Amino acid sequence: MELVTFAPGSGLLAPRAALRSDAPSLDLNGTWRFRLSPAAGVPEDFADPGYDDSGWAELPVPSHWPLHGHGAPAYTNVVYPFPVDPPYVPDENPTGDHRRVFDLPEGWSGGRLRFEGADSFARVWLNGHELGFWTGSRLPAEFDAGPWLRPGRNVLAVRVHQWSAAGYLEDQDMWWLPGIFRDVTLTRSAADVFVHAAHDGRLSFDGPGGRLDLPELGVAGLEPGAEVRVAAEPWTAETPRLYDATVTFPEETVRLRVGFRTVSVEDGVLLANGRPLLLKGVNRHEFDPVRGRAVTVETMREDVLLMKRHNVNAVRTSHYPPHPAFLDLCDELGLWVVDECDLETHGFERVGWRGNPTDDPRYEAALLDRMRRMVERDKNHPSVIMWSLGNEAGVGRNLAVMAGWARERDPSRPLHYEGDRSCAHTDVYSRMYATHAEVEAIGRREEEPLDDPELDARRRAMPFLQCEYAHAMGNGPGGLAEYQELFERYPRLAGGFVWEWIDHGIAHPAHEYAYGGDFGEPLHDGNFVIDGLVFPDRTPSPGLLDLKKVFEPVRITFPEAGDVARIVNGHGFRDLSHLRFTATVEAHGETVAEHPLEVPPDGGEVRLPGAGAAGAGERWLTVRALLADGHPWAPAGHEVAWSQTRLPTTPPHPPLRSAPPALSGASLLSGAEFEGRSGRLTRLFGLEVEGPRLDLWRAPTDNDRYSGLEARWRALGLHRLTHRTDAVERDGASLTVRTRVAPAATDLGMRATYRWTAAEDGGLLLRVDVEPEGDWSDPIPRLGLTMTLPGDAVDRVTWFGRGPGEAYPDTGLAARVGRWSATVEELQTPYVRPQENGHRAEVRWAGLGPFRVSGEPVFGLTARRWSAAELAAARHRPDLTPGDRVHLHLDLAHQGIGTATCGPGPLPRYDLYARPATFTLRFTPS
Repeated sequence: MELVTFAPGSGLLAPRAALRSDAPSLDLNGTWRFRLSPAAGVPEDFADPGYDDSGWAELPVPSHWPLHGHGAPAYTNVVYPFPVDPPYVPDENPTGDHRRVFDLPEGWSGGRLRFEGADSFARVWLNGHELGFWTGSRLPAEFDAGPWLRPGRNVLAVRVHQWSAAGYLEDQDMWWLPGIFRDVTLTRSAADVFVHAAHDGRLSFDGPGGRLDLPELGVAGLEPGAEVRVAAEPWTAETPRLYDATVTFPEETVRLRVGFRTVSVEDGVLLANGRPLLLKGVNRHEFDPVRGRAVTVETMREDVLLMKRHNVNAVRTSHYPPHPAFLDLCDELGLWVVDECDLETHGFERVGWRGNPTDDPRYEAALLDRMRRMVERDKNHPSVIMWSLGNEAGVGRNLAVMAGWARERDPSRPLHYEGDRSCAHTDVYSRMYATHAEVEAIGRREEEPLDDPELDARRRAMPFLQCEYAHAMGNGPGGLAEYQELFERYPRLAGGFVWEWIDHGIAHPAHEYAYGGDFGEPLHDGNFVIDGLVFPDRTPSPGLLDLKKVFEPVRITFPEAGDVARIVNGHGFRDLSHLRFTATVEAHGETVAEHPLEVPPDGGEVRLPGAGAAGAGERWLTVRALLADGHPWAPAGHEVAWSQTRLPTTPPHPPLRSAPPALSGASLLSGAEFEGRSGRLTRLFGLEVEGPRLDLWRAPTDNDRYSGLEARWRALGLHRLTHRTDAVERDGASLTVRTRVAPAATDLGMRATYRWTAAEDGGLLLRVDVEPEGDWSDPIPRLGLTMTLPGDAVDRVTWFGRGPGEAYPDTGLAARVGRWSATVEELQTPYVRPQENGHRAEVRWAGLGPFRVSGEPVFGLTARRWSAAELAAARHRPDLTPGDRVHLHLDLAHQGIGTATCGPGPLPRYDLYARPATFTLRFTPS
């Protein structure tokens, strides 16, 4: 049976480059007839041109049929959704039959049917004749259609099976989505060209029978194999200079955009055009919440523009070659690309890698075919600087076959593969989720040695990159700045690629966005597919904003308390002349001065006019680097980098003195009312309130869940604390409430003492002293106070502190000190899987409707219309419905975020352990 064949296909023409040709072409995308069957053994009579398909459904091509009401998507990360028994597949094998009738233009003769991608095994018939079959879902396939084309009406029939022997090679972390999901064309183009253009101006090409013209550089009629040297500007991701070229053949002319660049490795350092190359990258799956992997060119452009605007300079095409138009955009707008083969066999790890196709000689032809089709299709792209053999496919003989062919075909690009620690077949040393300590050891060339001294010496001489790090799942990732500091410190470290670009949430009428298990899959990996830097609608997450800050190509520091700014150019291939710099002084968040700065093209120290003079109020200086002129990827004025420093401040006014107390039977104190026996605050400036009281819990983040912290917190009972009042003491202008806060079934506890003091301005001062009791061995989620207010009391919050977005101890790099304002709804970060979010850090004061809270000196602020318990219980955004209270968290500290969904937890300095603590807040009426 063909579905269990190891052959990559039949009837296929040799792979060739993706080219723009003037040869006639017919777009076969559009509305096709479609029928879904539950199994593979369906009669093939539908391929007959006279077959009556009037009763079939209609389906757009490109598309995935489960996203159009035929079957359902399914998500797994590692495991296969079928038994691991290669090459066999289940009888239950969704099979989609597609039919397209088209008219051949008058005078047309010959041609090729080209399919850019179909998942996962497809057979094709033209006018009743079977042209062949192909596998390799995300790679092109071409068939000779000429002998079977007819004048006028033609019928194209394609059968796509979801499961086949080839499916064992495609266990990438993504939705299983069958269908013809990329373009289908009939073309009379047959040309193949391989252009070689080095950064020193050497130019040649392969393409028998063709002649190359590049008018801008004076090249005319260059023959295949001949080499010329031209005065070309090199291509880089920072300066993506392209030259229009044509190659003329007897039957057609093809157009290319040529970029002159060279990639090499010297002394263990990755170089581009002879200079060290630092990859500030992301991993990108192709995804759209409505269309799946059938991504439009407009969406691809949106991805590239977002990347460029957030200082991303590199993409790893995880874990397959992208649509060829994406690479055109990377050439045009400037991104370094690691192009990855359509290969992953991760599910074999669960069975000890037994039967792994990577080491099975029967799969050799299929793996080599996938490598060939990728290299041949994408070989002319200057953005592609490295070929990757695949992802998480273990080790085996077939990797050597793939690497050997690729080196012979294209020695100009290094080879990448992470799954073999020996790096026997690669030119770079690649890892996933190595800790900061491991990365530093590798940077020093002090990593743990391999058993084989020869392989160890070879690997130690390689550049190192993290093909995946900082897993961007939910709230996070943390630790970005510390990774980047290491990448920039050690020349051997070539940077890396954050996992990953986008949340793969499928648009869903009930859940807003669905993830694993939402379609009734018997086997799934839940929300592990929701792990992107942008939300499904491509709204940047706080993680992407942090990444932009970390990846800034300009470093701005203040060595002399704001008198001088030191500007360091972090670009690899250009100076600072394309930027303009401004210095802004703010007092309590209000702009009081702004100056342009004259910064030399190579950077240096710049004196800041008048910035160092002391002034009233808390004053901050912000220096920003902006695009001086518009670029293809962003308009003039786009912010590329920024930095802040606090300026000297004149002495503050003396603190307010306490006022005489007004205590009576109901325990009244300066606009506040307390319950007599418990000492709890019940009214504040006319509002009915609950709390504040000590809180140690937060709705777990994905990182908390996967690290095991949530389980330990729940086992300890931190989500169900009990509160006991031990004493309520009145002393002059103050009220002291002594409590013990503890989870049931343990002897651990926290002594919390609340001291309330009235102030002359009608405000109220609260000092909280916390003393742990017992052996608190694990970090705690948070240390702070929680209280609730009437829901209609607060609509908008204005604060002076870090913002505008959320920040936690090891995140929030994009948050700067200023005055900000947002509604309670806008304070929420809309993670697809609800979790702890929205914390504003280092808040000096916050206006909350009828009153203001001030920190002495700062506090953390969160305001929501649902409780932490409701947030923790929600699985999707619509599960959260606003209640009749606003839940306010006023925090001293939070546990760090880390990246433990896949990778290390928070660095030790971001762990929050129970400890004696004191924090002070001032409440004043608005």
